[in-house]
Amino acid sequence: MKFMYFFLPALPATHEERIALRPIAYQTDRWQKMIAEVTEISRMLEDLGFTGVAFPEHHLHSEGLEMGSLPVLTQHVIHNTSTLKVGPIGYVLPGWNPLRLALEIAWLDQLTKGRTHVGFARGYQSRWLNQMAQKVHVSATVTNQGELDALNREVFEEVFQILKLAWKDEPFRFNGKHYQYPFPYETGTPWAANEWTRLAGSPGELDDQGMIQAIDVVPKPFQKPHPTLFQAFSMSEETVRWCARETIIPTLFTADPVQVRHFAEAHKAEAATVGRELELGESMGVLRTIYGANDKQQAKKAMENGILYPFKNFFHHFGFTEGFRNEKDNEKYGDKPLPVSECTTDRMIDAGWALAGSNYDIRKQMDALVEAGNPEWFVWQGDQGLLPLEEVKRNIRKIGEEILPHYT
Repeated sequence: MKFMYFFLPALPATHEERIALRPIAYQTDRWQKMIAEVTEISRMLEDLGFTGVAFPEHHLHSEGLEMGSLPVLTQHVIHNTSTLKVGPIGYVLPGWNPLRLALEIAWLDQLTKGRTHVGFARGYQSRWLNQMAQKVHVSATVTNQGELDALNREVFEEVFQILKLAWKDEPFRFNGKHYQYPFPYETGTPWAANEWTRLAGSPGELDDQGMIQAIDVVPKPFQKPHPTLFQAFSMSEETVRWCARETIIPTLFTADPVQVRHFAEAHKAEAATVGRELELGESMGVLRTIYGANDKQQAKKAMENGILYPFKNFFHHFGFTEGFRNEKDNEKYGDKPLPVSECTTDRMIDAGWALAGSNYDIRKQMDALVEAGNPEWFVWQGDQGLLPLEEVKRNIRKIGEEILPHYT
């Protein structure tokens, strides 16, 4: 099993400070403290043998809870560590111009000599995605939103197909519903320096009239054919199967062991349809959180001030508590979303999403996860910015030294 640490990241503050300093995201000192904490924690994770660290891509969070990532933060962490792979899980593809993203990823991979990974997401936060994707008329979505969801998926998959073409060692043409390369596709793009390109550029870029007829994105990634690809954070079989076909590592948010097993078997079976013979859980990951303590009560106390805080105040609005649903909830709530009152430490632990308690408790939960799906990747949702730095480091050190060596 490979271990990756997932930062929100968050501007460090108590609940009272977030309210008193509203909006805390104006406070430069808090940004500097967050950057310093992310860097210090990343160095510690490297020393403990973690494979990598990751960030989400989210923006405009004036509340300071989930500041997301752009390539500059990834690059900063890489330059302040020695071996960690660093990158987002993931870039929200409908909000990106495909060529610009292909360039950002390839440049970062070249600058860091292959110390980055790439994750993809469809985007569920309207506050920023609706603004960034307005030219392609895409909105944020959650699963099963009819035409809105279908359009989001359509653009997501089109951008992904363009990225794959852009990373190949050859020029490409693409005539999609939302993007065309070259543009305009029918005639090509006028290019005044066609004589120079014909002499020194890529064969196939030009036609006989000196029009650009194919696009060649450079640089190409340092890693061949591209960095390791991840999908964030999956709760649908459709996404898991798509990842299997596209050689992308799905990271399951779903915690129910029966569902994890089902997704792992579906992933393995779907991969076989495109010639990928995988072991159960190979090229698949899970998102979980871990709290090591003397007992579960002590662990739950840390959870209350840690990861439970953004779930109760923020994430439950987007349906993430559905990942903790059980059969009794189906009888009690039917198709209605779980209320915030159901977002509790007990529920997270009982569902298997939070591994918490003594070393014995956590080993037992880890063994159950291995039995259910045997995931190759374990992505640990961390507490940076939510708990005091020393408490975050204590937990990481305990788990990194006493638990993870049994599974690496």
